[in-house]
Amino acid sequence: MNDSEFHQLADQLLLNIEQTLDAFTGDSDIDYETHSGVMTLTFDNRSKIVINRQEPLHQIWLATKANGYHFSYREGDWICDRSGRSFYSLLSEAVSQQAGETVLFH
Repeated sequence: MNDSEFHQLADQLLLNIEQTLDAFTGDSDIDYETHSGVMTLTFDNRSKIVINRQEPLHQIWLATKANGYHFSYREGDWICDRSGRSFYSLLSEAVSQQAGETVLFH
């Protein structure tokens, strides 16, 4: 993957997250802010989730209240280097836990 492809894939990932949060109709107020390729989600309980690009590695990193994850793009999906789970699966789990209600990303 070259830098241009990485940027396109990372931009699409962040856009998908924004669209999911904008369409979310649950009770939780989940704010998001993106600055210089770093997206921060902030929850009612003041906890945060940070998603950022690691351009030199062509990875996406996810920092949650419980853990941190590194994702590489393989076979059409962002896959965790340690667990083999997909980015959206781990993000859905973390956001749901921190929001106190189910939030699904895909």
